[in-house]
Amino acid sequence: MKKAALHNLGCKVNAYETEAMQEILEQSGYEIVPFHEKADVYVINTCTVTNMADRKSRQMLHRAKKLNPDAVVVAAGCYVQAKEGEVDACVDIVIGNNKKHELASILEEYFRAREGEQAGAGWKEIIDISHTPEYEEMRLTRTGEHTRAYIKVQDGCNQFCSYCIIPYARGRVRSRRKEDVVSEVRTLAESGYKEVVLTGIHLSSYGLDLDQGEDLLSLICAVHEVEGICRIRLGSLEPRIITEEFVKTIASLPKMCPHFHLSLQSGCDETLRRMNRRYTTQEYYEKCQLLRQYFDHPALTTDVIVGFPQESEEEFEKSMAFVDKVDFYETHIFKYSRREGTKAAAMDGQVPEQIKNARSARLIALGRRKQQAYEERLMGTCVEVLMEEAVEREDGIYQVGHTKEYVKVGQKTTENLSNQLINVEIENRLQIIH
Repeated sequence: MKKAALHNLGCKVNAYETEAMQEILEQSGYEIVPFHEKADVYVINTCTVTNMADRKSRQMLHRAKKLNPDAVVVAAGCYVQAKEGEVDACVDIVIGNNKKHELASILEEYFRAREGEQAGAGWKEIIDISHTPEYEEMRLTRTGEHTRAYIKVQDGCNQFCSYCIIPYARGRVRSRRKEDVVSEVRTLAESGYKEVVLTGIHLSSYGLDLDQGEDLLSLICAVHEVEGICRIRLGSLEPRIITEEFVKTIASLPKMCPHFHLSLQSGCDETLRRMNRRYTTQEYYEKCQLLRQYFDHPALTTDVIVGFPQESEEEFEKSMAFVDKVDFYETHIFKYSRREGTKAAAMDGQVPEQIKNARSARLIALGRRKQQAYEERLMGTCVEVLMEEAVEREDGIYQVGHTKEYVKVGQKTTENLSNQLINVEIENRLQIIH
């Protein structure tokens, strides 16, 4: 029995695919071992969203070869899809996106060829992702988490934001059939999972390539009917999907979590235009207010890029003031990373790193104040928590999980409450876990 080890880099979609590849290998007779152990096959699911992601992908590939120089090193995913020509000689097999489901058969063919002394570095399975209309069907029967399951329902993106390489690595929008999603959710529910998170590369585009009426809202409603699932959470959304019909419908679904991540990227209209984001700050604000109209204190979270090319001090101040106005629960701050092959990389007015650092620090500080204010509202309330794990703290053992708003909450007890929905009285800030 050959041993295989897998390592994931990047987003929740990548994580889903890595777990699916692990199941594929297990079903093919491989023994799965931790990545730091000696294995016959190392699979690294790479990421290319930033320069740092590229670097980490290369580092992990080299680390695998050092762990066992005789092992077969497989580089899969976005980095090798977008930067095929940069893949180092330490890699034996390169598998691009939409070919990961063939991992076991590719390995079998490789080993057969190697026995015949025909295989060598440069074994590649990469397609032109930009012209691929098919969704790559992969599925899970379990996940690394014990209570919450991330479900990939969509791949690809048609937006072409000026800073983003992902459409070139993931291709155009491709949606998973609703019946396949529901089938997988049902399997996971039967295995005891109580919460599912619907995720994709551009989740709001789900159904664009399917028949009329097949959209994200219809998918949510179908998943809501699955017995055993108690919570439905959504991955990152674009503001345009937040219509009155959409919000009114999901607000009527008891399993829906009032936790919404709406990509912002900048709170300045001039910067948004250079980014090729397809909304204004006024439109974005109206969407947030619409969510607050139908949900009581929903947790709104977002991403913001600082130091985008030509971002002046005035533009940054506008962006910061807008973030302050919207009153997010969490704001994830990213310093602009220049990506070769994108329009933004060729723009004049690249912002120096020290300015990016200073702006990032100011927004992070604002985000912390907003997060603390949101959590203060929980004091003295009773919240439903899906318990996940025990955490040892200075004052004792806490059973820890998340509220529907995705606030991490603990209850001091040694009783094992894992995968149970528990009502917790929030009496002090020690119960809010960071």
